[in-house]
Amino acid sequence: MIRVGPAGWAYPDSPGRVYPADAPKKFDVLAYLVAFFDTIEINASFYAPQPPKSYASWARRVRANPRFRFTAKLWQLFTHGVRTFGRAAAPPSGPPEGWNREDVLAVTEGLEVLRGEGLLGAVLAQFPWSFRATDESRTRLARLAEAFAGWPVVVELRHGSWAKREHAVFLKEHGLGFCNVDQPVIGDSLEPTAGVTSPIGYVRLHGRRYDKWFEHEDVAERYDYLYTAEELTPWVERIRKIAGVEYVEDVYVVTNNHYEGKGPANALMIRSMLEGRKVPAPDVLYATYGPQLEPFAVPATPSGG
Repeated sequence: MIRVGPAGWAYPDSPGRVYPADAPKKFDVLAYLVAFFDTIEINASFYAPQPPKSYASWARRVRANPRFRFTAKLWQLFTHGVRTFGRAAAPPSGPPEGWNREDVLAVTEGLEVLRGEGLLGAVLAQFPWSFRATDESRTRLARLAEAFAGWPVVVELRHGSWAKREHAVFLKEHGLGFCNVDQPVIGDSLEPTAGVTSPIGYVRLHGRRYDKWFEHEDVAERYDYLYTAEELTPWVERIRKIAGVEYVEDVYVVTNNHYEGKGPANALMIRSMLEGRKVPAPDVLYATYGPQLEPFAVPATPSGG
């Protein structure tokens, strides 16, 4: 099954663009979006291990959509080598920090709640652009695979040095999935792919803000990009190719260009292109991006909204 949805569900710029600006204080954005998307990527788990009670709450709020599955970003300790809580950290200038059994348990204790509910689609290990294909990096990946054996881990590798068949074989041998990314192709950045190394196919679109991609002052602007239908068409073809691989069971397509609701808008466009029909869209989101969404969506108020 192909599931399409945005990265995250609660951003400061979402009111008035994704859902009503005058929504009540207790308005449940997650439950609202579940009416339109079959997956959403959890961002909070990247900044710190999330407690079981948080996952239990999220699981309870998505039950209205039986097709829905979460994907969750892995804590940045495992990918960036920095033991930082609550905020994104740049990779260390020296050797990355390792992890211990307690760190793994801190992550999996919460994820187990989603897995037990049948709501966990994948765990995304998002490595930084600086994570190049070296012996040290391969060793870290092998350790990651061992630490999370039995979990549906998918790795996002952004550097072009990983674009060799030997690395795909390595991932497959270690039970790690591969995340296909759309990003500004600058220097040695990985170009678009349609790779698969596990039963989970994964596609992640970041936008194409070449002028902001490597800036760290205003991170939000990095994701301020709305794809056109012409830019999405090749990705729809890649998604179909990934889904057509014999051993692939599920494909997750995540739009991470979240600024001002652009990710949800592009996710609806992708859904429409894959399904060959107009799909329901949140009323406010449709009003925000009407000219772009009109060929692909119709405004609709979800029953749970």
